[in-house]
Amino acid sequence: MTCAQTDFDRVRAYLIDLQARICAAIEACDGAARFGCDEWTKDPASSPIRGGGRTRVLRDGAVFEQAGIGFSDVAGDRLPPSATAHRPELAGASWRAVGVSLVFHPRNPFVPTTHANVRHFRAERDGETVAWWFGGGFDLTPFYPFDADVLHWHRTARALCEPFGGQSRYEAHKRWCDEYFFLKHRGETRGVGGLFFDDLGDDFTRDFAYLRAVGDGFLDAYLPIVARRKDTPYGERERQFQLYRRGRYVEFNLVYDRGTLFGLQSGGRTESILMSLPPLVRWEYGYQPESGSPEARLADYLRPRDWLAEL
Repeated sequence: MTCAQTDFDRVRAYLIDLQARICAAIEACDGAARFGCDEWTKDPASSPIRGGGRTRVLRDGAVFEQAGIGFSDVAGDRLPPSATAHRPELAGASWRAVGVSLVFHPRNPFVPTTHANVRHFRAERDGETVAWWFGGGFDLTPFYPFDADVLHWHRTARALCEPFGGQSRYEAHKRWCDEYFFLKHRGETRGVGGLFFDDLGDDFTRDFAYLRAVGDGFLDAYLPIVARRKDTPYGERERQFQLYRRGRYVEFNLVYDRGTLFGLQSGGRTESILMSLPPLVRWEYGYQPESGSPEARLADYLRPRDWLAEL
């Protein structure tokens, strides 16, 4: 099935609205800070890509130390290596991509960091669409995990998969998330997972509906966790551990993340691409948590697990 221009415009309109709705919900949750808005465009005379976007960042809030969510609609005449590595038949094709991506870094160490993105991609050759697909997902990165939060996160993910293959869809995209968000050099997952999918291009109507389910389901999955944990007392020990574990988040985004690599290799806007990085982070050589401590407990959560069966 082809992806017509009208189809692309429908996706674009949905994503613009999704960004606005998530910003409004996070501002209401934070209660103190508001999102700034940075409208940007790429100059085709000085850049290999054209188009633009809207990057929105909330800083120094009561709940969120930094929350960034970006919308982009960009195009180029040649795909970068990060894209053609797994789709070599598209080498030399022109492309257009539209998407929303977010990363929220809460202030309280007991509130998990989270990431979500939903995107649509189209490749063309000689004016004809030769490939199109959807991708996206969401994942959760706690530093002090709570079983109730992990269960809620995955139950919400499973429920939104129900109209699209049910348990089999959830299991496949949950497994893909575990495999993708894995720090090979550390031998650990980035967090407790969620959903991840890419190259979904079988039926436009059905696949677009799934994209919307994932985009709309993010707030249902995340906001109840924030509400439960945002007022949990913490001290300097917990804060320092949060900053240390944020370093692992940076490692993944700069070493493995395909979206980051695609953006940088294609000539995207650097500030918006690196919006996902935390405002404060620290590294410590040879750090080992004290045996039996709450910090040591995290290790058992940083591996693929069937959360809905085990907890």
